[in-house]
Amino acid sequence: MTLVHLADSAGYAMPPIWRILTKSGYFIGLSAAIGATVTYAAAVRPALRATESERGDAAAMRRRMAGYLAWAGIVLLVAGYFQLAARVARAGKGTPFGDALAPGRIWHFLQAPAAKGAWVAQGTIYLVQNTVLVLASAALIALFVPRVRRHLNTLALTALPLSLAVSLTAAIPATAPKNTDKVLDILFSQAHIIGGTVWVGGLALLAVLAGTRGRLSENAGVLWADLWRRFSLVALVCVGAVLISGLWMSWKHVGSIGQLWTTTYGLFLLLKIVLTLAMVAAGGVNQFWLMPRIAQARRANSTASLLRLTLEHFPKVVWAEVVLGLAVLAVVPFLSGSARSEAGSPPPVANGSIFAVGAVLALTLAASFYATVKTSEALSRREVLAAATA
Repeated sequence: MTLVHLADSAGYAMPPIWRILTKSGYFIGLSAAIGATVTYAAAVRPALRATESERGDAAAMRRRMAGYLAWAGIVLLVAGYFQLAARVARAGKGTPFGDALAPGRIWHFLQAPAAKGAWVAQGTIYLVQNTVLVLASAALIALFVPRVRRHLNTLALTALPLSLAVSLTAAIPATAPKNTDKVLDILFSQAHIIGGTVWVGGLALLAVLAGTRGRLSENAGVLWADLWRRFSLVALVCVGAVLISGLWMSWKHVGSIGQLWTTTYGLFLLLKIVLTLAMVAAGGVNQFWLMPRIAQARRANSTASLLRLTLEHFPKVVWAEVVLGLAVLAVVPFLSGSARSEAGSPPPVANGSIFAVGAVLALTLAASFYATVKTSEALSRREVLAAATA
């Protein structure tokens, strides 16, 4: 049975092309802004300050960082505008997407009065969200100006909370949530979005920054070893947030394992899960194979080996993760509706046992990440001992 036939038989509504492009583009914009600013604050900036990098290496990194952030601001601004137009097209009955792009229609949508029972108009929430989006984009785009780039730290750290607020503000409900499930849906959805955008966006940023290799000195491997180490911890937190929130949302939308291949929603979700696990596997290669060898080269003061591992081998794996991450974002727009509704399954009911199972899974995941870090450290020590014995 083809996907189209399955969609027709199950009543799945395939999203229009403009919906696919605007939603994927919006998440790409969020990844570019949130991922880059969080990674700068948590990995790039501390690595530049902690390591005694040569002045030329630090300057080359900061120039590339400023240029990337400036372009991220443009991507966020453009993606935000098209996403807002898509909201107008979806809100208006039969409004073509081309007409929804008109500023007059968008402004009318943002000024619409609040619905009955709502504490605030939905348009007002989107107005605040897009105001914050413009401010975040402006802070990043300002880095195109050479004289402004010396304020990279200030502008990046200003854009960081604003970029996060773009996603968080849009999640504010216009009506009060009726039960705990609705609140958890919002919280887990935001954890999924922010964790995913930091993960994918951070990988993309570091892959681009690694392109400065030709302008770096032979001692740049020390800087990049510290940078990869710091980002690996950020990535672990993001993976945990994505997996835990993903389990909650999968339980909400999928009634049984079989619905993953008997419903259209389930097939797209299954594809997303496979792509995400492939990203996790690629990260495992970094954690269990490359990071121990980087630690060994750093302890042995092997400049050539450290430079090759950090700026040749590591970025190749990271670029593969970026491609997989973009594929995940391309699948997201197709996750409309739910497998439960397609299969006629009853809605999920959250109870104490569900929360207990979720807590056990979260603790198990945290323990596995702790074991991952300790195993990576043990492998690096074993490599050093093996080298000393040889």
